[in-house]
Amino acid sequence: MKWYQISKEQLMKQLQSDRQGLSNKERQARLEADGANRIAEKVQIKTWQKIAKHFTDLLMIVLMVAAALKAVTGDYVESGIILLVVIINGIVGYWQERKAEESLDGLKQMMGQEAVVIVEGLQQTVAAESIVQGDLVSLKAGDVVPADMRLIENHGLVVEESILTGESEPVKKTEHVITENSIIGDQKNMVFSGTLVQSGSAIGVVVATGDETEIGKINQALQSVKSQETPLVKKMHQLNKQIFRGIVALILFLIFFTAFRYGLELNVLFSSVIALIVAMVPEGLPAVLTMILSMGVKEMADQQAIIKTMPSVETLGAMTVICSDKTGTLTKNEMTVVDTVTVTEKEQALMYDIMANCQDLKQDSSQRAADLQGNPTERALLQFVETQELPLQQVAAKIPFSSTYKYMATLHPLQEDQSILYVKGAPEVLLNKSQLSEDQVSYWQQAASELAQKGQRVLGFAYKTVPASSQVAHEEVTDLVFIGLAGIIDPPKDSAIKAVRESLQAGIKVKMITGDHKETAQAIGEQVGLKHTKKVLEGLDIDQMTDEELAQQVNHVDVFARTTPEHKLRIVTALQNNGEIVGMTGDGVNDAPALKKADIGIAMGIKGSEVSKQAADMVLADDNFHTIANAVKEGRRIFDNLKKTINFFLPTALAQGLIVIFALLLNRPLPLTPVQILWVNMVTTITLSYALGFEKASKDVMDRPPRPVNEGILSMYSMFRIVYVSLLIMIPAYFLSMQFEGQAVQQTILLQNIVLGQAVYMLNCRELLEPALNKSMFQNRALFISLGILVILQGMVLVLPVAQQLIGTTTLTLVQHLSIAVNGFLLFAVVEVEKHLMKRRANRQNTKTTNELS
Repeated sequence: MKWYQISKEQLMKQLQSDRQGLSNKERQARLEADGANRIAEKVQIKTWQKIAKHFTDLLMIVLMVAAALKAVTGDYVESGIILLVVIINGIVGYWQERKAEESLDGLKQMMGQEAVVIVEGLQQTVAAESIVQGDLVSLKAGDVVPADMRLIENHGLVVEESILTGESEPVKKTEHVITENSIIGDQKNMVFSGTLVQSGSAIGVVVATGDETEIGKINQALQSVKSQETPLVKKMHQLNKQIFRGIVALILFLIFFTAFRYGLELNVLFSSVIALIVAMVPEGLPAVLTMILSMGVKEMADQQAIIKTMPSVETLGAMTVICSDKTGTLTKNEMTVVDTVTVTEKEQALMYDIMANCQDLKQDSSQRAADLQGNPTERALLQFVETQELPLQQVAAKIPFSSTYKYMATLHPLQEDQSILYVKGAPEVLLNKSQLSEDQVSYWQQAASELAQKGQRVLGFAYKTVPASSQVAHEEVTDLVFIGLAGIIDPPKDSAIKAVRESLQAGIKVKMITGDHKETAQAIGEQVGLKHTKKVLEGLDIDQMTDEELAQQVNHVDVFARTTPEHKLRIVTALQNNGEIVGMTGDGVNDAPALKKADIGIAMGIKGSEVSKQAADMVLADDNFHTIANAVKEGRRIFDNLKKTINFFLPTALAQGLIVIFALLLNRPLPLTPVQILWVNMVTTITLSYALGFEKASKDVMDRPPRPVNEGILSMYSMFRIVYVSLLIMIPAYFLSMQFEGQAVQQTILLQNIVLGQAVYMLNCRELLEPALNKSMFQNRALFISLGILVILQGMVLVLPVAQQLIGTTTLTLVQHLSIAVNGFLLFAVVEVEKHLMKRRANRQNTKTTNELS
């Protein structure tokens, strides 16, 4: 029902109410029928359920099966170790839990606690929860509106609606019918639950309560929006499936090949399959990824970007579109005088006097404009003239501003027999009340139009000298001397302009979605440097579009004006349907559903509402849009390091799996025990991976476009390197171990070969194609710390009797150590040569492509 479009009489008839209000009996009946005026709560997921879901990961299930098989064969120690690894990974995963469902609490806190209701002609203070549709509610300054209401009586009511519209300018209300279709921000005869009465008073009829209010609808949208799976999580799931398929294929092959050729016993097959599973499942990878992401979280916190969920760190680096609110995000969220138009210096000085004195806020010359509370337009004017140090003049009389007549007037004593009348207001109204020729009117109209086209709110200034005995009345506001115009706007932040430029340079599209008017939005869009600002889509335009039509339009439009929460949600969804990774910034309750829907929701920490902060993945502690650009850079660095880590991890896992397979194909005993494999996967690999998480960002990190959305975490080149490096680790190590007698010696040589191979290959992985040994290597202190820790841990395994007994190792001779060192050197050298050749090939291809384009 469009309550703002029907008359007061129709309203009362529709709601079965009257000017005396409902009776207590009728109120109770409606309360029982419709329910309390509160937002419905959603059943929260229990803690144990949140923990349990992290044990349903595909590879964790595989490991649990392996642990069960070990227990069946009676090897309870190794079964317990494998199970412990699963438990550790599950607990680590729990701490990565996505968005906490706290948004509802923030919304509930915004609803008023009590309200003054007219019941059978008398005013009563009642609990806000007991309000029903049809109640007459009395509003005054300072009240939080308890429900959505249509006004039937209005006495200068001004309401702060920024929580719903996102706009800082308070709204002057009316009780008159609005005939045209209007969005929330233009429904001037309505007030909405959770908004704040700034001044004036009114009586309204409740038309919606609880979940039917605009805040209630936002809550429903929040509850219905499913949390987005981050790109990293999606890619890790894909990687897990690939590893799982590989393991299953190899297990089936081994079972059939070995059973038919060698007739292996069931317990031997069990042990072989378990060893293969433990070898090829990168158990330590989740822990390492968590560690790298947590380091990114800390780094971003130091840069004023508070990350709530760790996978969001990587999502920032994948972002292809930033959808930004305007007010308080791209702009300063404070009205500012940016242009003035006068004819002479004398008139300009007089206009400054009018700005300083025709106002309600400043009562004492010692007051600073920045400390004043109230109408943002008057604050802007006072801030603008503050440096002039103009004295406050005595006010003999005043006509307060009203949207009905659109001006304000103050009378000030001038001489004994004279006073001066200062007037400010809508230019078209003051021009009609001034003594001007047609040419002068045309000049001022043209000047006002030029300011308006810049998206500025335009004020006119005029004065009139009157006898000292004159009274201030509307009849006196005529035959004015029009002296100038002022253009006021919420200007963009310098940091926002810089951030937009950096984002576009990094291939990230920036779109502005605001509840403000079209002209203002377009002007701000041009000033901050958005690409496509010629066409602006308004909320009413979006209402006329299908989802498919909107998905086509969002690619070519960067400015969206007069939008509601539903519009913002549709825009974000349309972009995601186009395959974009969407970041959404905002600070109001109206932004919350879109923040939650976006791949990365970004809320303002200072001026943002609690609801928006709770719905977001990241909070900007400094409300600075430029912090997003810094976070994107950090996100890209983190993803680069994650790829390095994964590319480092997998060759070792594959090498261990190949060793197991090779031994079975040759009908030889298993070369490594599951405990030794777990030592490599959970201790030494993690120790080395720690260093890669601290690698600095590459020089071109913000000059390259976002990586393709469908790009896997492993490229074909990565697969090639993983295969050949695993062979370089496995073949020399296996054949070297076979040159010596004794199972413990063979296993120790093989284990030490793999660990040393990991160490040198970790150095290779520092750079994808550049030489591994470079100056930046010495900027990464963690590199030397991790290598030092590895030497200590591996030294303990090789020389301490207790460690030798637990892991199954023994002491090696100097010759054996030197042979292992030679293998490590050959691995490092081969990978470096291969990188050099691949870089030359890539440079030739780039040169060829450039020549073809030119």
